[in-house]
Formats: sequence, C-alpha cells, structure tokens
Amino acid sequence: MNKNISKTKVYLEIVDQIRQMIYEDGLVSGDKLPSERELSERLKVGRSSVREGLRALELLGLIETRRGEGTYLRDFTDHHLVELLSMFILQDDKVKNDVKITKELVEKDAIRLVINNLDRPSIELIKYKLEQGDLTLEDDFFLEIVQLSNIHLLFKIWLLLKEYASQLNGSREIKDIKPYLQLLHTIVEENLPLSLQFYDDLKNMSK
Repeated sequence: MNKNISKTKVYLEIVDQIRQMIYEDGLVSGDKLPSERELSERLKVGRSSVREGLRALELLGLIETRRGEGTYLRDFTDHHLVELLSMFILQDDKVKNDVKITKELVEKDAIRLVINNLDRPSIELIKYKLEQGDLTLEDDFFLEIVQLSNIHLLFKIWLLLKEYASQLNGSREIKDIKPYLQLLHTIVEENLPLSLQFYDDLKNMSK
C-alpha cells in the first residue's frame, strides 16, 4: 500500500475515534476535551495524528481551540449534514475518488449559486487577484467562488473536502490563468451551461 494513502487512512481513523470518544464521554457544548497528550495515550496513537484529527474537527466547526486554555466542544446541532458527509468519507473504501467527485459537485453548485446571486464587483476582484498572481493554487481560486455562494454550510463542507483532497492528491498549481478567466467571464454573463462546460474542461486539463 502507498505510504501516503496509509498515513491518510490512519489520520481519518483518528478523526472518527475522537468523535466516538466525544459521544461515549457524553461531552456537550462548552465541555473541554482532553489534552493532546491524554488523547494520544487514550487512543494509542502519536500526538501528530491527534493534532491532525483535531484540526479536521475544527474545520467542521465541531470544536474550538482557545489559546492558553485548551480545546472545547462547540454546539454542532446545526452541522448534521457535515457530520454525515464526514462519516461517509471516513468509512468508504473508495475515498480518493469519492472526495474528488463530491468536491467537484460542491464547486458546481457554488457556481450555480454565484450566477443566481451575481455580485459583479466580487467577480472582478477575483479576476484582479488572478492577474496579480495572488491566487497560486486552483483551490485558492475555488475558495473565492465557494465563499461567494454565501452558503456557510456549503463552504464548511468544501473546506473539509479540500483538506482531504489535498492530503490524497496535493493541490494543483495555476500555471495558466486563461481557463480561469474564461470561467469567470461566463459567470458574469450568467451563462450557466457554458460555465459548467468551462469548469469540466478545466478539470479535464489535469487528467
């Protein structure tokens, strides 16, 4: 088995174990989690793996770290969709392909939402950032797009998927801004079919 994939599976298992521990201990919003050292001993894994697991849960909005105080459980009653998605990713054997496909579906939905609630000045700002070289990775570009959807939960889901995808495949560099500028142009023109076509073309370039 590829060492990177094996390492990723271990990391994902840690996330699941921490979540199970939260339920088993009956922790509620505002309760403090055990320290990294205590979690490491209890779960019988390295502290670096625990740290990565906690980071993933923080991206989900399930926990928060307070400097000098520790890590606390947040109120996640509104995050059931994210939780279910996370568990699907954690348990499915086809994780690599599933993450890629699901991330692309979220990005396409974000494009639809951006077109339906078009904010031209914000699109122009993304274009400016591209031209200035401020967006160096493809994920940097789509972070801007997904944020413009103004759906906080969708953004949270995308962040989680991005985290897993980068663990599995790395993040693609933007070497030619032209395809991204073309996609922005079709969004400004409110041409959804052409926007999705440009999106697919962009993704096919990396295959």
